[in-house]
Amino acid sequence: MSQKNDLIFKDNNYRDYTDVKEAVKDHYKKMRTNQTYDYVKRMKKKYLTFDKPMMLWDAMEKLDALVDVSDPDLDLPNVQHLIQSAQAIRKDGREDWMQLVGLIHDLGKVMYLWGSDEDGTSQDEQWGLVGDIFVVGCKFPDTCTYPEFNALNPDMQNPKYNTELGVYQPNCGLDNLHLAWGHDEYLYQVLKNHKDNKIPEAGMVMLRYHSFYPWHTKGSYEHLLSPKDAEYKAIINDFNTYDLYTKCERITPLEEIKDYYLPIAEKYLGKGPIYW
Repeated sequence: MSQKNDLIFKDNNYRDYTDVKEAVKDHYKKMRTNQTYDYVKRMKKKYLTFDKPMMLWDAMEKLDALVDVSDPDLDLPNVQHLIQSAQAIRKDGREDWMQLVGLIHDLGKVMYLWGSDEDGTSQDEQWGLVGDIFVVGCKFPDTCTYPEFNALNPDMQNPKYNTELGVYQPNCGLDNLHLAWGHDEYLYQVLKNHKDNKIPEAGMVMLRYHSFYPWHTKGSYEHLLSPKDAEYKAIINDFNTYDLYTKCERITPLEEIKDYYLPIAEKYLGKGPIYW
């Protein structure tokens, strides 16, 4: 784990869910109850329409109004977490594309702008927007956050979905799995569709899988992984140093960093709008 940046606080006591606000636990209860295989497929059909143009920096500003209810470590507007991640990557002299990934990795949360309470994609109901993700369509592992909620999901009573393999083939690979719906998959698909996207594959892996803790931190789903996924895990564990261990209470105005990051964003994503 990197200790090179000066943003670290709390003695690295992160992701401790034993003494958190009730809203955090309630969030995961709703997430585990409602995120079924059919729900995920419906959300992909509903939200991956790529018909809502918005400039990247405008999207960044929208995250100044969103606090991630699932985060046990930080209660600041989500854009502050993005700034902290990017600045730590920058301080360590990492590639400019990785700095950009740090800055935008949670940007899929702008889905709340056109989300709904019913889908769990709004400011008030975030269970389809944020939180640690897991595979749908097969048995939930006990490495999920609050595994006691696993049994609440109707898929876990369905023999089609409640086995170790479920709807998948052995060693089919991460890219062939349906993960719980949220900001990771949303942003990944939006940028995959974006014609001017030049973010390297490693950066796209960071965007897509950074919330998949049961896999990259807890070691679950080995039976579904392909050889390439070992490379993915190394990429994610590198990025996780900056995603998790840079959280602090410091406030940095978004406008203060714009002159540095906007040219990098335009280098890898172009100067036009992104279609959400």
